[in-house]
Amino acid sequence: MSSREPKKNFIREIIDEDIRRGKHGGRVHTRFPPEPNGFLHIGHAKSICLNFGLAADYGGLCNLRFDDTNPETEEIAYVESIKEDVCWLGFEWEDREYYASDYFEKLYEFAVDLIKKGKAYVCDLSAEEVSVQRGTLTEPGKDSPYRNRSVEENLDLFRRMKEGEFPDGSKTLRAKIDMSHPNLLMRDPVLYRIRRERHYRRGDAWCIYPTYDWAHGQSDSIEGITHSICTLEFEVHRPLYDWFLDALGIHHPQQIEFARLSLSNTVLSKRKLLELVREGYVSGWDDPRMPTISGLRRRGYTPEAIRNFCDIIGVAKANSIVDMALLEDCLREDLNKRAPRVMAVLRPLKVMVINYPEHKVEELEAINNPEDPGMGTRKVPFSRVLYIERDDFMEEPPKKFYRLAPGREIRLRYAYFITCREVIKDPATGEITELRCTYDPATRGGDAPDGRRVKATLHWVSAAHAIDAEVRLYDTLFTKRDAGEVEEGADWKANLNPKSLEILRGSKVEPSLADATPGSRFQFERLGYFCVDSRDSKPGKPVFNRTVTLHDPWAKLVRSGRHNQ
Repeated sequence: MSSREPKKNFIREIIDEDIRRGKHGGRVHTRFPPEPNGFLHIGHAKSICLNFGLAADYGGLCNLRFDDTNPETEEIAYVESIKEDVCWLGFEWEDREYYASDYFEKLYEFAVDLIKKGKAYVCDLSAEEVSVQRGTLTEPGKDSPYRNRSVEENLDLFRRMKEGEFPDGSKTLRAKIDMSHPNLLMRDPVLYRIRRERHYRRGDAWCIYPTYDWAHGQSDSIEGITHSICTLEFEVHRPLYDWFLDALGIHHPQQIEFARLSLSNTVLSKRKLLELVREGYVSGWDDPRMPTISGLRRRGYTPEAIRNFCDIIGVAKANSIVDMALLEDCLREDLNKRAPRVMAVLRPLKVMVINYPEHKVEELEAINNPEDPGMGTRKVPFSRVLYIERDDFMEEPPKKFYRLAPGREIRLRYAYFITCREVIKDPATGEITELRCTYDPATRGGDAPDGRRVKATLHWVSAAHAIDAEVRLYDTLFTKRDAGEVEEGADWKANLNPKSLEILRGSKVEPSLADATPGSRFQFERLGYFCVDSRDSKPGKPVFNRTVTLHDPWAKLVRSGRHNQ
C-alpha cells in the first residue's frame, strides 16, 4: 500500500477480508470501464479515483477498458478525450489499455459454449414482443415460442446471424434462465442483437454486437479482474453478472456497487449533457459551465482539487446530492496555495489623481502570493490615471459601505491613500464617468506614517499600462438544486440558469498578464480565481474564465459534513 493512510469504507473492508482469506491469491485488480460515447464528467472522476486509488493503495493493478459494444454512439474522439482526462487527473494504466471490442471473438465463443450447454437460444421475437412477454414486477413473463429450439438449430442460427444472413432486429440470442424470476433482468435477457453499424475500431467485421450485460462480466474475467466496482444502479444487474460467469465456469470477479455522485445544480447524465451540446445550450463538451472533466479543466480546476473532493465525499452505499459548495471549497483551498495574486478591474471606473505628477510613473512592489513567500514579488505601474471597480464607489453610500465615496479616504493596494474630491458625470445620462481624487505621498506602500487608518483597501490598475481583457463570469448551469429530478413529462431543461454566463468585454488587467499562458490560474485580488481560457485567449488579448469566487460562507457548513441532502 502507499504511505498515505487511506480512509476506511465498506469496499476496503471487503478487500481486506478477501486478502485475509487469500481470495484471488491476495491480488487486487480493478478496472475503469467507460463507454466512449461522450466526455467524462465529475462523477466519472469519483470512479477513476476510486478504482485507480484502490489499486495503488493495495499494490495492485487497474486497467483502462473501453466498453465499446454500441457502434451507433461511440467515436475515437471520445476515446482520446477519456485518456486525456484520466492522465490529467494523475493516473496511469501503463500497458493495460483494453477494449471490449478486442474480445468480440472470445465473447462469441462464450456464447457458443452457453448454447451448447442448453443455456442460450436464438429468438425470433421483435424487441417489442420481448418486452411485452417479459411480464411485470407482479406478473411472471411468458416463455418465447423459440425457447426450446435444439442446440444444433441454435448453433446454426447463431452462426448465420454472425455471417449476416438475417435482417437487423430479426433475431436475438437470449440466455435461458427463468421467465418467472423476480428480477426482470433475469427473464431470458438478450445477449446479442443484429445491427449493421460500422464499428469505429472493428469496421464492418461484425454485424452482431453483444449487450453490455453480456460483455461486462466476461471482459472482467478475461482480464483477471478481482473486484469489479460499479455504481449503485448496477446492483440489480449483479445476479446476471454472477449467473453468466457461473454458467461458463470461468474466473469470477466480485461485483461491488457504490453510490454514484450527484452534484447540486447540474446534471450528470451523458445523454442529457449530449443534448445540451447538440442543441447549443453550451458551446461544447468543454464549456466551462459543464460538469465534464474537460469543462472543469478549461474553467481552471486543478486535478489536486478534484482528487481531494473525491476523497472527502468518500464511498457510500446510499445515493445523495453533494453540494457544489464543497467542490468549490476544495478548489479554493488548492488555488489559495498555488495561484499568483494579480490586480484586475472587471467593470472599470476612471480615477484621476489630480495632485499626482502628470507624466510620472512609479513601479510599486506587489506580493505574488502571501501563502508562499517563495513566489516572490513583482512590479506594478502606478500613474496619474487609474481604474477601480465601479462597485467600489457610491455617491451616496449606505451606513456600512466603507469603500470610496465623496470626501472619503481609502487605501489603494500597495500604493497610496487617496481621497475622493469630485465626481464627474455624463450630462446626458447622469452616469458617473470619472472620479477626481488626491493622494497622500507620505502613504507610499499603503500605510500612513501618522498612524491614521482607513476602512477599505481597493485594487486598481494604471490606465496607461492596463491590458484590455475579456472576462467570463460563470454561475451554476441550473437554478434547481436537484436539476436532474423532474416530474414525468416535464422539461428538465426548463431549469437551465439564464444567468449562467456573463461576458465582460471592457475589463482591464495589470500588464503582467498580457502574455499569460493559456490554462494558467490567478487570483484577481478581491474578485476570485480566474484561468486564462485555453481555447479563445490570444497573446496580448487575454480571455479569463472565473474559476471560483473567493471564500464562500457555505464552506464551513459543507466541510463539516452537512453537505448531503
